[in-house]
This record gives sequence, C-alpha cells and structure tokens, in this order.
Amino acid sequence: MGKLFVSLYLYIIVSLVLVTGVIERLWPVDEQSTPLALELGHNFKALAQSPLGRQYIQSHYPMRTIDSGAIALPVELQTRIDNKEAVHVYDANEHLIWYVPVGDLQLLQVGPVRLEKPEKEGFFWPYLLVLLVVGAPVGLWSFMLWRDFNKLSEACAEVDGRREFQVSDIGRSFLLPITDALQVMQRRIHSLLDAQRELTSSVSHEFRTPLARLKFALAMVEQGADEKQRKYVQSMTGDVTELENLVSEMLHYARLDAQSPSLESHLVDLNELMESLVDKLNFDSAIAISVIYEQPNLYRCDPHFISRAFQNILGNALKHAHSRIEVRLQASEEQCIISVEDDGEGIPDSKRADIFKPFIRLDKSRDKRTGGYGLGLAICGKIVHWHQGEISVDDSPLGGARFTITLPFIKGKTLGLD
Repeated sequence: MGKLFVSLYLYIIVSLVLVTGVIERLWPVDEQSTPLALELGHNFKALAQSPLGRQYIQSHYPMRTIDSGAIALPVELQTRIDNKEAVHVYDANEHLIWYVPVGDLQLLQVGPVRLEKPEKEGFFWPYLLVLLVVGAPVGLWSFMLWRDFNKLSEACAEVDGRREFQVSDIGRSFLLPITDALQVMQRRIHSLLDAQRELTSSVSHEFRTPLARLKFALAMVEQGADEKQRKYVQSMTGDVTELENLVSEMLHYARLDAQSPSLESHLVDLNELMESLVDKLNFDSAIAISVIYEQPNLYRCDPHFISRAFQNILGNALKHAHSRIEVRLQASEEQCIISVEDDGEGIPDSKRADIFKPFIRLDKSRDKRTGGYGLGLAICGKIVHWHQGEISVDDSPLGGARFTITLPFIKGKTLGLD
C-alpha cells in the first residue's frame, strides 16, 4: 500500500508543477500594463496643470474633480498623492482609474479606462494541452489500478477451501502487498480446513470400534434379558444404530469435503430418476408426492451423485411436510430447474443462509421422526456445486419451503472442480 500512496502523491506533485509551468507559459502576466499606466499618469498630471489640458483629457476619457478626502487610498498611494504624484488603481472590473492632485484639496479622477489587449490566436489549444498533461497520466494510472483490482476480484471469487489463491501478471502491481497478504491468509485457512477434516475423519473412525463393541454387548445382554429388560436393550440398540448412522454420514461428508471426486458424466433422464426416488422413499408414507413435468428432461451429469442430491432434498421434504409434496422439473435452452416444495412449516428468512452448512439443524428439539444430523442439505449443496449449479430455498405456495436446484447446460466443459 505504501507504493500505491507514494505513487499517488508523486503524481500529484509532478502534475502541479507541470500545470503551473504550462499556465505560466501560456498565460503570462501582462507586465506592460503597469509601465503604461504610470506613463499615462505622468501625462495626465502634466495636462491637468492647465485648463486646456484638462479639457483635452475630458474629451478623450471620463473625468471629474473630487475632494481629496472623498476617497480612501492605501497608505503608500496616499503618500504619493501628498507628494503631488499621480497614482492609479483598478476597480472591480479591472479597469484603470487615475487620481491626479490638483491644488491642495482636490483630485482629478480620470477613468475608469479599459486597456485593450491583443487577442491570442488558437485560444482553445492550451486547454487541450492541459487536459493531456493532467488527464492522460490519470487515465493510465486509473486503468492500471482498475485492471489489477479486476484480477484480484476474480482471483478472490475463484478461491475456495482447496483452490490456491493465484493472480497472474501482477508482479509489479501496486496491489502486490494485498495479494501477498491474501495468499498468506488463504494458506492459513487451508491448513485450518485440513486440520478440521482430519479431526472429523479421525474421530469418526475411532467411534466405530467402541460402537461395534457396544452393539455386540447389547446383543449378548438381550439374549438373557426378560421382557422389561429387553425393551431397554432395544432402545439402547436403536441409539447405537443412530450413532452408527451419524458416524457414516460424517465420514461420507468428510470424503466429499476433502476433495472433489471424479464425476462420471452420463446422459440421465431426470424425470425417470425422480419418479424412481419417489417410489423408493414414499412406499410407507401417507404423504402425497406428485412429480410434475411437461417434457423429457435429459441432463448430462453423474447419476450417482445427482441421485443422492435429489434423495436428500426429497427426504428433507418428507420429514417436514404435513400431507403434500410437489416436485417440478422443467428445462430451457440454458438450464434445467428442479423444485421440491412441501406444505410444512417452512424456513424463516433469517435461517435460509445457514441450512446448507454442515451440522445445522433449525429445530434443536426435533424428535426422531424429523431428526437428522444436519448433513443432508450440506451434501446436496456440494453435489450441485460440483455440477456448476445453484441451490436455493424460498417460500412455497403450499405453505412450506421450496428448494430449487438450477443445473446449467454447459458445453465443452468437464464436470467437477479442478
């Protein structure tokens, strides 16, 4: 930043020097006006000594006789008046006025008189020259800053937890200190994310062994337990199973978060895929699910991960819908849009930005029917991101939430992140 400000200050100083030189060169002070005014003053003084001379002055210039005390002059000019010398001053319109002593108590005022100056030819070009002297460097300097800021902005927009911060052709830029600071910050964030992933994966793996032992022990206890004890054992077994599911979800999310998988691109019939998922998830549910589409919706994607994303969205809607879910699929020349909406309680506006983060549950007191681990929507968001799409949530006309997945048709590009 010091380089940026030093260059700015140096440019301002140099520009001021250049502009001052140009102004003095093009509009020099008219030094001939003062000698001319003094010469005319001497002539007026000589002519004022006789009535004929005063008549001559009056025939050529405005003239009147005033009392010496009627005007207030600076001390220097008043001293010259007292010494019987003619003086001149400029009025508000830069016209000359002479005061010539006549006797002891009167002054002869001649003027105001405007001295004509010769007009300069080509008067417009000095303005153009000043504009070039000042404007061209400013424009070049501003363009360089704008270019570097654009590169910096694009580099920041492309950075995520895995991609390195890189800005090309910025080695001599004013923004180099900012770039270095952002690279250091990105490396720190990268190391923190790696440590968090390693911790999540390690803890999840370590959970599996004691959970397996606990589950085996519960199975052994259940064999010799009476009816009342068996109910407690079954309840404990259900809790252990829930912990196992949580560990599995954490490991799955850790694998997805660690690196982008190699996506296998296939042409998938999204209508058929969605209908098969509805049949799979809704076989024992009383909630009515309708799949609405008006045309075949074919999309080139990884069927395994897209199926997982759709399954998570449908599963989330099934947990919170009261009686009805609507799934809509539609495509245009540029994108394919899949929306899933329910008639549940909906999602508050203040919480919508957080629901795609891992381990976020809006209702901390949910029961097992509406429970979960806060990873389903986070996994869905990652899968949609790998396909270079977007996922959002808003209010549904049914009264609940509406999740919308937008998948663009991208030609000539490989799915997944670099």
